[in-house]
Amino acid sequence: MKHLPDTIRAVDWQHDCLHLLDQRQLPLRQEILKLQTVQEVTKAIQDMVVRGAPAIGITAAYGVVLAARSAYVQRPTDWMAHIETDLHTLSKARPTAVNLTYAINRMRALFPQITGNPVPELLAEARLIHEEDIQANYRMGELGANLLPNPCRVLTHCNAGALATGGYGTALGVIRTAFAHGKLQQVYADETRPWLQGARLTAWELKEEGIPCVLIADSAAAMLMRNGLIDWIIVGADRITANGDVANKIGTYSLAVLARYHHVKMMVVAPTTTFDSTLASGNSIIIEERSPHEVTQLHGHPIAPMGIKAWNPAFDITPAELIDVIVTEKGYVEHPNSTNLASLLQ
Repeated sequence: MKHLPDTIRAVDWQHDCLHLLDQRQLPLRQEILKLQTVQEVTKAIQDMVVRGAPAIGITAAYGVVLAARSAYVQRPTDWMAHIETDLHTLSKARPTAVNLTYAINRMRALFPQITGNPVPELLAEARLIHEEDIQANYRMGELGANLLPNPCRVLTHCNAGALATGGYGTALGVIRTAFAHGKLQQVYADETRPWLQGARLTAWELKEEGIPCVLIADSAAAMLMRNGLIDWIIVGADRITANGDVANKIGTYSLAVLARYHHVKMMVVAPTTTFDSTLASGNSIIIEERSPHEVTQLHGHPIAPMGIKAWNPAFDITPAELIDVIVTEKGYVEHPNSTNLASLLQ
């Protein structure tokens, strides 16, 4: 299948340092941060400079390269032990997305076979993780687009595009591919409070590529479905458990409940690196809770009464029974459960 031009990159390695597109500044300006230490990488993940489970994992892989470079300079004969404190801190930067620990563990698995300077081998592995993610997104775009009717009207939530991945995107990869083949009639993008990833990032990506997009307030999704204007909801994921429960941006669960009531299909698009088979269900997923100020303020300006309490979970859990299909680079499963997901992942 053909794809749209793929030019947006949130994560890149150039000139011996990690380059991150600062997603906090979009869409007003495009600013590239150059990171040279693992401590800077950890803070960038925590502060939402980079976000989206696959992009966080790729960023962490490059963070291991920076950590190893520093450790080797300081203690060339004992760098493997010296690096562990930094890797532990990096692994805790954000607790919900499983791609973070996957990438660190994959990089760590190379340590015993490395002799001498670890940077060349680790950098090659980080680049491989990055490229594998892009190729997985192309494949998922093809598989997911094949499932959509022609014409199709879709709703997406948060940002699961090139900005959230190595490139092309998971949910937006499906949308990009469907548009390239003339199947896509309309995309609706939820604004995605409180960080407004839909308004700032998804709308920006789609506008950059000329894909028809209508931005809506999160609370308008039910009316769209009631009016028969949505055929599919397409979202990404930050962690998927063995039974098919999905952790994704807060508000995804609400959409899934609304979709079931209104007979709208629900698609989750995620690479196999997002699966966590060690957890039986979503009940075991740690949900990150972020600062109340993200709810009570907007760009530092109060939008709520001073002193009011706020609750700010970054993610919610969508039960597998509310999901019609999960698409991965290995294939897809309809009506996911422990049995068919285990078969797919094998």
